[in-house]
Amino acid sequence: MKKILIADDDKELCKLLQITLKSENIDSKICFSGIEAINELEKDEYIMLILDVMMPGLDGFRTLEIVRENSDIPVLMLTAKDDTSSKVKGLRLGADDYITKPFNTEEFLARVDSLIRRYNMNNKQSKNTEDYRESLYFEGLEILPDEYSVKTDKGMIELLPKEFDVLYFCAINQGRILTKKQIYEAVWNESYAFDDNNIMSVISRIRKKIEEDSSNPKYIQTVKGIGYRFNKGV
Repeated sequence: MKKILIADDDKELCKLLQITLKSENIDSKICFSGIEAINELEKDEYIMLILDVMMPGLDGFRTLEIVRENSDIPVLMLTAKDDTSSKVKGLRLGADDYITKPFNTEEFLARVDSLIRRYNMNNKQSKNTEDYRESLYFEGLEILPDEYSVKTDKGMIELLPKEFDVLYFCAINQGRILTKKQIYEAVWNESYAFDDNNIMSVISRIRKKIEEDSSNPKYIQTVKGIGYRFNKGV
């Protein structure tokens, strides 16, 4: 049975969400803090995290940052703040979608279903492409598909699946300018819907992991107003 982790300090809402998911044959577990959610993700396997922004102690944003260090699990953020800055912050930190409280159960289930389908499609695509991916070698960088990792002067670095897929797609198109639309449709395997924040978040995380100076990247370079290009000079 599909299993989702819910992290929210509102116990009544958690219970409602659990009942709503159960009606769609989706099992779930409830956590009431960010720390509890992080620990639970390390102990068991889940297909999605539903994460509230406003929690005492470790808030949703910081929880998301920690989760994204080790996991590419789909994250749906719940927020009582109906302001653009909070939503953009969540997306840039790696959230896949957000929904503003109060919301109706139909919208909630629609967003959950969309993320589950996207997650399953991405996993299927990754499995189908792993067998024929070749290792790539550049100045100071080795890209190793079998291990979903790269080797740099810093040593061996593991990447999350989406991070690796974006890096690999850019690298095999070395020297070409790629639009955000091209990257999104190739990696996410779905129609582009101006999901710039998702792409920017993934590329930002890649740069922090593989670059000596992420503010002046050597590999994936920004082409202002268009997209990105893997440096043809490496």
